[in-house]
Amino acid sequence: MRSGHQGETKEPFEAVVQAQGATVLRVCRAILGLHDADDAWSETFLAALQAYPALAPEANLEAWLVTIAHRKCIDHLRARGRRAVPVDQPPEQVSLLGIPGDRQAELLDAVGKLPPKQRQVVAFHYLAGFPYTDIAALVGGTPEAARRAGADGVKSLRALLAPASAMARSSVKVDMP
Repeated sequence: MRSGHQGETKEPFEAVVQAQGATVLRVCRAILGLHDADDAWSETFLAALQAYPALAPEANLEAWLVTIAHRKCIDHLRARGRRAVPVDQPPEQVSLLGIPGDRQAELLDAVGKLPPKQRQVVAFHYLAGFPYTDIAALVGGTPEAARRAGADGVKSLRALLAPASAMARSSVKVDMP
């Protein structure tokens, strides 16, 4: 596909989806949880498909797609308060694409309990690999504030995910004769 920008070519959009789909889905799942993430992922790539022809060939595709995903996630979070949540239906079968580690459900549940800014920073930095300067541009604030939100989020995650037995051992002091 010819882009018209100094003779450079862009890869087909299908290749972009293939290369960046897992990262975008991880970010969506970290921010929204398992059920709404698939919708936000789809909306992200629909919006990206429409804007892709006008995108400069030298643009950072990953940052561009995560920015779109971030905005779609915000839309979902805002809409969540305006719609009913079905509870009598079994959960949909979700894709395993982009789910981190063996404790995936427990981890995503814990990430979902973080305050919104911490949740976003953890998702962008630890799941998508973005530097704090880029995260600050996405969520607002300074790179230092993003770093602090990430550190606070990780600290909260460690506390939420620590097994009760490990916490009990670390807090029990034994006096030796």
